[in-house]
Parts: sequence; C-alpha cells; structure tokens
Amino acid sequence: MATIHQNGHENSAQEIRVWCDGCYDMVHFGHANSLRQAKALGHKLIVGIHNDEDITKNKGPPVFTQEERYKMVRGIKWVDEVVEDAPYVTTLETLDKNGCDFCVHGDDITLTADGVDTYHLVKKAQRYKEVSRTAGVSTTDLVGRMLLLTKNHLQQGDKEYEVGKDAATLEELIKKYKEKFEISGSSQLGQDHTARSPWTGCSQFLPTTQKIIQFSDGKPPKPTDKIVYVAGAFDLFHVGHLDFLEKAKSHGDYLIVGLHTDPVVNQYKGGNYPIMNLHERVLSVLACKYVNEVVIGAPYSVTADMMEHFNVGLVCHGQTHIACDVGNIDPYAIPKQMGKFQLIDSGNSITTEDIVERIIRHRLEFEQRNKKKEKKEIEVYEAMQKVKLAQKSG
Repeated sequence: MATIHQNGHENSAQEIRVWCDGCYDMVHFGHANSLRQAKALGHKLIVGIHNDEDITKNKGPPVFTQEERYKMVRGIKWVDEVVEDAPYVTTLETLDKNGCDFCVHGDDITLTADGVDTYHLVKKAQRYKEVSRTAGVSTTDLVGRMLLLTKNHLQQGDKEYEVGKDAATLEELIKKYKEKFEISGSSQLGQDHTARSPWTGCSQFLPTTQKIIQFSDGKPPKPTDKIVYVAGAFDLFHVGHLDFLEKAKSHGDYLIVGLHTDPVVNQYKGGNYPIMNLHERVLSVLACKYVNEVVIGAPYSVTADMMEHFNVGLVCHGQTHIACDVGNIDPYAIPKQMGKFQLIDSGNSITTEDIVERIIRHRLEFEQRNKKKEKKEIEVYEAMQKVKLAQKSG
C-alpha cells in the first residue's frame, strides 16, 4: 500500500525511506555503523545534518564546519541523500517533508540545551526505531584523546586495552602546544577512565571480523578495471582524506587503500599519532564510498610483489610530505620505475594535524562542552534507571 505524505510525496510499498539526523561532527566509524544499520531497515537513507549555530547552542562548538560535515556524510557509502540545516528536534513535519517513513537513532540519548529528548515527538507518534550504538568510540572520546595526547590507543599485546597516559610525552607535547597557541591551564579529558556516562565514556573498541565484513563491499575488481593504489595513515578520517580519495578514484575504476600499522605511522608522524588505532582506521576508510578495498597493515614501501599481486595500474600520493623508509629509501621508488606513479592535488590541504590544532586551540571550549554533555547524560541515565526500578518493584 502506498503512503502519501503531507508534501504529496508518495512512497510505494516497495521503497521505504529512512530518516537519520545529527551533528555528524568528526565523522567516525561509529557514525558510519549507525547509518549502515539504519539503511538496512529500508531502501533509501536520508540524513539530516544540523547547522553550526544549533549545535553550538545545544551541545557546544563543533570541530568541523557545517559545509565540511555535509560533505563528510555525503561520502559515506550507505547514505543516499543529505538534508542540510535539519532542525535539532526531529518533527513529524520533517519526516513528511522528506518523504520518510520513520526516524532511526542509536540507543544513546540526545538532548537539547533545555534537557529535552530531541526525538520525543517521533517517539510519541511511533515513527522511531533504534539501532545499537558502536561501543568504544565517540566524538567526545576522540576529542579527549587529542586533548590529553594519550598513547594508550596504540598499546599492543597484553597492554592493548589498558587506559593510561604517557606522562613524559604528554608533558612535552602539552608544553609544545601551549607555546604555539599561547594557552594556559591543564587538560582533564582523554580516553576517559573518569567518564561515567554510559554513552560517551570510553570502553575500548573491540574489533571483529564480522564488523569488517559488514563494512566491506566484498566485490573483487573486474578483469578490465584499472586499479589505483594509495597508502597512508588516514587518521581521524576527514574531508581532506575524502577529497583525496575521490580524486584518486577518478584515475581508475577500483581503489585500494593501504593502511600503515600504528608503529609505522608513529615512526613518521611522532607524538601520539595515530589518534585512531589501525582497527579503527580500517573501518573509517571502508565506510568511504570511493574505497573498494583496504590492505590492513600495508608495507610502507610499495613493492613489485604488491604491484603484481593487486594488479595495480597506478599508485597515487597527495601533496603531503613523503618520508623516506629505513635506509633512506623512497617508498614509491618501484612504481616510479614502472611509470605507474602520480602525484595528485585534490584541492584540499586539510591534514590530521590541522584538526588536532583546531582542538588544541579551542581546548577549554571543548573541555567545557564534553563535561556539560556528560553531566546531562548522567542525569537522564540515572532518572531512566529509577523509572526501570520502580516498574520492576511495581
């Protein structure tokens, strides 16, 4: 049976249009996983994104501008349409205007500045569904990793899931950033073992093969496809990466991204880089609609064996500095000798370091935002627990 919405948009029984909305600031694999689950509930996924003014009023200043956030969400493989300047409180009018059957959100809670559930109207009308939030990652947590400049997300072996600070490195880096941005005070946030909110306190992300399968296309290249290969850290996946990958994909038919291991990235980036560990970076890159395949833990230098194994037709690199491999070796020497290397310019010069600098520069604002957000969440969570206990005892 067809559904006629107030704007005259007709949905046939064959097409279910799903609505999601949010800030989508510092888009990470948690956002992507939520959108993947939402898309699975229908045929078309429409994503509404709030503007900077509404986010600042209700949550605190976003890290990325609204134009950057619009572009990032359009780059996620499960998204069919993006609606800019979506209202902060989801209304039935918004769903009908965009021809959507229902709204989907994660099983955490989103509140306005006044503490009101932003989905209370669609919940009341029974046009709301929930999907599971991805445990172990949140924008609040990622911002905290940068503010504290922790290294615990890079731990391996029996220490891989421990939480703590590298005090010497922390002191050294905070001093560097204080001098650079002329700031004072101390950061109190990070991969936050003190956070008590069940939604933004960090429980370390545990990777599974199932999650990788869910994010992967699983489609091999066709025999006639020109295969393009790029490699890097792709840390804190952002619009600079997105524009680069779009440009790289335009040079062929099938794009393979090689991701360097955490120790290798740390070797050429230093500090507490990468901010996101290899497991997290794999999912973030796989969620990008331009990417067909990811090599997990790719060698830093591109070898002849690798070129042959993946039938690579072209290796691309952007405008960022290329650090030499051990022994002062050019990591792209082989593809250059084969005449299969090209430097490309995406027209976007944003780097991961730029994003970290944005956070550090506005550090106190973000700390205040994170604390305020957690306080509201704890209050709501505790109230919900009381209601549950009352229902049980009743």
